[in-house]
Amino acid sequence: MESPKSPLQPSTYGNLITVLSIDGGGVRGLIPGTILGFLESELQKLDGEDARIADYFDVIAGTSTGGLVTAMLTAPNEKNRPLFAAKDIKNFYLDNCPKIFPQVSSPFPRVIKALFGPKYDGKYLHSLVKEKLGNIKLHQALTNIAIPTFDIKRLQPTIFSTYEVMNNPSLDALLSDICIATSAAPTYLPAHYFETKNPNGKVREFNLIDGGVAANNPALIAISEVTKQIMWRSSDYFAIKKMDYGRLLVISLGTGSPKANEKYNADKSAKWGLLGWLTSGSSTPLVDVFSQASSDMVDYHLNVVFQALHSKKNYLRIQDDTLTGKVSSVDIATKKNLEDLVKVGEGLLKKPISRVNLETGVVEPVGQETNEEALRRFAKLLSDEKRLRNVRSPHGRTANTKDFKLRL
Repeated sequence: MESPKSPLQPSTYGNLITVLSIDGGGVRGLIPGTILGFLESELQKLDGEDARIADYFDVIAGTSTGGLVTAMLTAPNEKNRPLFAAKDIKNFYLDNCPKIFPQVSSPFPRVIKALFGPKYDGKYLHSLVKEKLGNIKLHQALTNIAIPTFDIKRLQPTIFSTYEVMNNPSLDALLSDICIATSAAPTYLPAHYFETKNPNGKVREFNLIDGGVAANNPALIAISEVTKQIMWRSSDYFAIKKMDYGRLLVISLGTGSPKANEKYNADKSAKWGLLGWLTSGSSTPLVDVFSQASSDMVDYHLNVVFQALHSKKNYLRIQDDTLTGKVSSVDIATKKNLEDLVKVGEGLLKKPISRVNLETGVVEPVGQETNEEALRRFAKLLSDEKRLRNVRSPHGRTANTKDFKLRL
């Protein structure tokens, strides 16, 4: 089975191990989509208009809507280049979200339906994803990817990883099935069933729901997959020592979260029974709580690790924790709300970098550098890393060494 056809040479020829992570969040995928469009434009300023996100990352991980974005950025077209440029994500969401999440004038029919089945039938999403991704399988992704789902029958996470598929061919599913599965948020979209066959003809069944149940912020999954790959490549039983975590460069993109005390409080939730936890206005508190809790815990953990390694500048988490009103919803797909989400993404670029204060647990601005400025800095690091690997690798493309040294 072929490995991903990335133009990025292996990390053994470079100084960094590059990771991109994209959270889940329904229509709020417009926020990281907008940010990725900016990052790719900065890479194109450095390396030309043909530069794409997939050319620069050793692994890209995405959950739910982030899994869909991951597939869009890494699925190959007939020229073996990404099907979508990052700038295309915005229009894809603007055009299709209203059909994936059709709106009704009154919330009551949806509330009633949610008691007996998912709010949306998923038919448009399924047909759209199958049309765009066709027969492309996991192993064909243009760089390594990791997309978490949760198997409701086995009651355990199932991670679709290009690293894993080499050792476990039964995971080599269609990217369309993986995207449908990781997006199947409980109460919103139906669970997804499909089968795969390994080279010996053995059938494996999958009964999957939203990857957010396992990891709404998949950054740790991406790092774990890189770590396992390094361990497998070494004959040393203690190969983990060879994984220098100080080499990691991680960009983690959130999809926004409600402002503190904006949606729920103890007085309200103390009165909830099953129905209250399943629906409160246009939201589903239970889904909001488990997805946001897992995202924040991953961010907290990575902040601790990168600060302990004295490499906190190599970790960039871009997240807006101040969403209010309709933009905090995962499925309000009106034209105005979708356009407002684009504005949230654009506004987030102008905000200063924020990190979790490890003493108070509160997210606070750090210094004067904005997310936009940080992404420019990361774009330069990514570009230089790619050029360095080309220079060092015997299989790399012809590189202008003199130009590279000047850029350093």
